Amino acid sequence: MAGLFTRLRDGAGADWEAYVRHPFVAALADGALPRESFRNFLVQDYLFLIQYARAYALLAYKLEALPDIQAALETAKALIETEMPLHVQYCAGWGIDEAQMLAAPPALEMLAYTRFVLAAGHGGDALDLLAALAPCIAGYAEIGAWASARAGADNPYREWIETYTGPAYLESVDASLAMIDRVGAALGAEARLPRLQAVFTQATRLEAAFWNTGWRG
Repeated sequence: MAGLFTRLRDGAGADWEAYVRHPFVAALADGALPRESFRNFLVQDYLFLIQYARAYALLAYKLEALPDIQAALETAKALIETEMPLHVQYCAGWGIDEAQMLAAPPALEMLAYTRFVLAAGHGGDALDLLAALAPCIAGYAEIGAWASARAGADNPYREWIETYTGPAYLESVDASLAMIDRVGAALGAEARLPRLQAVFTQATRLEAAFWNTGWRG
């Protein structure tokens, strides 16, 4: 039987395709994305990472098994101490400093998405929260693989794309998908599949909408 993520991904159908093949993603992969659109996205992605770290801290609280609690806390710590500084360093190359990102108004799409994820965790259990988080971490691996195959050597966004094709990122995806299977088995995922599908699909729609933050700024 396919893993829980695969079943949820397949169940999201056209919504999943709208996310991983969004026009923003296609333009980025082709190198045709306007630089200002990418800069807008980078700013909102920084604000997103703050909320993403909070979601993993909440996940640690919701989990029961000690190794899973430790893994969630390590993810939150890595986001704050490694991922965000790397993001700041990368953004500096695009002429954006951390103070600018912190001062930027959050886009409505960013707020809607992150509030949904946090609400899934506050109102449900660890499995609900994992279903809300899964489209992000696994979706970016799929996007990275597709965009990397499409991007030319001179694509100005290649470094960003390759972040999501590297062994470190793919290892984190594998660990995340193993966790959702493990927690799903413990918390009765099979009986809860319609609810989990609804959470996953809504998170997928909100992920797709998040790309639009780049077009407007």
